[in-house]
Amino acid sequence: MKKIITITGSNSQKSINRCLLFYTADMMENTEIISIDLNNYVLPIYGVDFEAENGIPTAIKRLDELLNMADGFMLSLAEHNGSYASVFKNTLDWLSRVNGKVWREKPMLLMATSPGGRGGATVLHAASTYFPFMGASITDTFSLPSFYDNFTKGEISNESLKKELATKLHKFQKTI
Repeated sequence: MKKIITITGSNSQKSINRCLLFYTADMMENTEIISIDLNNYVLPIYGVDFEAENGIPTAIKRLDELLNMADGFMLSLAEHNGSYASVFKNTLDWLSRVNGKVWREKPMLLMATSPGGRGGATVLHAASTYFPFMGASITDTFSLPSFYDNFTKGEISNESLKKELATKLHKFQKTI
């Protein structure tokens, strides 16, 4: 059985990206889903001086070992001021110190959502441009605009967007 690691690029307990990610993961067939909650990896802010004095945090070593188990990754990124949420960026910075190919050349479905009409398009673009340098093999990206209008009763309510996600998820699942 394939192992898919899911990561929400947010530490919010009420993350709409977590809702999108869990919804999407529930549609996967014949896979084991391993969900990573960044709240379980409390880290100091990355800095070369801190690393030189203290080394790599144990939490990052544990997380890196977990990433080694993946056959693929599904991420849904929160957008803060047009970029990654700081908790995600800090985690990514620390992970890159252990293995520069954080994503292990594995398939990735990359998603974002937001309350606004752009659906996290700016962070999605930034990640899809940057992550391949960190070993991501991005099979597709998906943006869910206007979350509160298009995601109701625990699912995507806009049929066109629902179909688009299903098509992209199918492609991802075939790749892993």
